[in-house]
Amino acid sequence: MPDIALTGIAFFFIALLYSTVGHAGASGYLATMALLSFPPAMMRPAALALNIIVALVTSIRFYQTGHFSWRLFRPFALSSVPMAYLGGSLTVHAAIYKVLVGIALLFAAIYLLVRTRATSDGTEGVKQPGTTASLATGAIIGFLSGLTGVGGGIFLSPVLLILNWAGLRKAAAVSAAFILLNSLSGLAGYLHKGGAVPQNLGLWSVAVISGGFIGSTLGATRINSPVLRALVGVILVIAGVKLVMIR
Repeated sequence: MPDIALTGIAFFFIALLYSTVGHAGASGYLATMALLSFPPAMMRPAALALNIIVALVTSIRFYQTGHFSWRLFRPFALSSVPMAYLGGSLTVHAAIYKVLVGIALLFAAIYLLVRTRATSDGTEGVKQPGTTASLATGAIIGFLSGLTGVGGGIFLSPVLLILNWAGLRKAAAVSAAFILLNSLSGLAGYLHKGGAVPQNLGLWSVAVISGGFIGSTLGATRINSPVLRALVGVILVIAGVKLVMIR
């Protein structure tokens, strides 16, 4: 069994880094557990549970600074929550799960590496998405979130930014709340089917709460470090390739 304390330290830094951009760190937790050879049965509930904790802290901090938009958030949340529950309730073969998570991690890595070029809030030309597009996007991301244990922020954030539906900090605020609801729904579906959360969740929770508070406070008030995000992206590439290629 991997060192639980060492894992907690890694989770602290992951929560700190990810929360600066409104994410809760699920892809980072999954990457860490993949590199440390955690069993798949432990990975999904641990990632979802830690996501809930960090996303709650991050949502509060970004909301307090005035970056959150209910109008942008509502349609995504409306369709994503039931689909996240459905995805979380499905049982996935271990080999298939590893490939799915590996692909999700590689997607997150590409996004983070591309974002290292971002130097402003990116609010120029932002437009409100249509309701149909928001509902469809939320449903797809919600299902993938519950199925893989990734809260969905790594998918929603790039969609919001690439399609110019939000600036950097508004995308971060909306993504944090989106992750919170999807992680709650996905974990509920997982537990409903007889799953259980890891016994070490208490120790890890303290670590991610601390990291999440520090990171979200920094992210809500200043530009994020492109170098740190690039390092996280490299880690995700390594873990993603490991999951996809190694059986």
